[in-house]
Amino acid sequence: RRGVKVAHCPESNMKLASGIAPVPAMLAAGVCVGIGTDGSASNNDVDMFGEMDCVAKIHKAALMDPTVMDAETTLSAATRGGAAALGARQKIGSLEVGKKADLIVVDFDRPHLRPVYNSVSHLVYAARGADVVHSMINGRLVMKNRKILTLDEPAILADMAEISREIGSLQGQAC
Repeated sequence: RRGVKVAHCPESNMKLASGIAPVPAMLAAGVCVGIGTDGSASNNDVDMFGEMDCVAKIHKAALMDPTVMDAETTLSAATRGGAAALGARQKIGSLEVGKKADLIVVDFDRPHLRPVYNSVSHLVYAARGADVVHSMINGRLVMKNRKILTLDEPAILADMAEISREIGSLQGQAC
């Protein structure tokens, strides 16, 4: 009724001990729920696949109900729900004519993803970000065979290492 939108970030909530959001009840009440990772300060890996796995399992455990937050509902919250929570439902969140072509290709031919009986279930419960081999944003291929095409990844990693060393050398110094 009031247009409430929720970004559900359970791994961050667990790390910060801030509780479990009542997402199944929110969805039943018509609240728009998307799934997020929060930030690296409260979610070290910011892996959306791990977040989906956590969303599905934490609510099953909390409610003692194996049917709550099934794989389809969870994937929808991560895609369509996320787009709606951002106010971008008309542009992203699903593959439809007229929407931005944001998509990934997951390599299901990996030992931890075999055998595949249900691809949606595997995306939610077994896949990880490291299983993504190609990524497209707005129709533009930005990662191919796990190689970033739009950035100089080795240079960025080298810069990060240098900055990390500089920060490390400041430890113990007063402000």
